[in-house]
Parts: sequence; C-alpha cells; structure tokens
Amino acid sequence: MGFRLPRVLNAKQLIRRSFLNANQVPKGSVAVYVGDESNMKRFVIPLSYLNQPSFQELLNQSEEEFGFDHPMGALTIPCREDAFLDLISCLNASC
Repeated sequence: MGFRLPRVLNAKQLIRRSFLNANQVPKGSVAVYVGDESNMKRFVIPLSYLNQPSFQELLNQSEEEFGFDHPMGALTIPCREDAFLDLISCLNASC
C-alpha cells in the first residue's frame, strides 16, 4: 500500500530536466517554450507527444492565434503553464 504523487509533479519531473548546457536537448526530445511573451518557460518533451491528437490540437490553436514566426526561433506554445502541465500529465498517464 502506497500513495501516488499528483500527476503534475510527475509531469514536471519528466519534462523539466537540468543539463550542464541549457541549450542541450536529449535525442528523441524537443524543447518548447510555454507561456506568454513576458513569462516563457522552457520544457523538454518527448517527440512522440507531437503525434498525440490532444497535443496537435494545442499546436493548431497556437498556430491560429500566433502563427509560426516566433522571435525565440523555437516552438512556442502561448498557453498557461498549468494547462500545459495538465496535458503532459494526461499524455504521461495515457488518458
């Protein structure tokens, strides 16, 4: 008998990683920036998430609202951080 940590904590542990070089992304992963222009946070997620319908919907909404031309030169998802973490938690748990 044990207890499980909330899914959000597990998601943060899986997608936020500390690297010696902040620009380094492990093979099979992609860095994304989440949040509004004044408060962007960088997350590293598995490439396989990009094929998930729920993640693609988030990307489509982002494209419709902001397009693909971003000053940071990286994949930018302008949504609330907690909404992004909820989605990633669901993908980790295969909701």
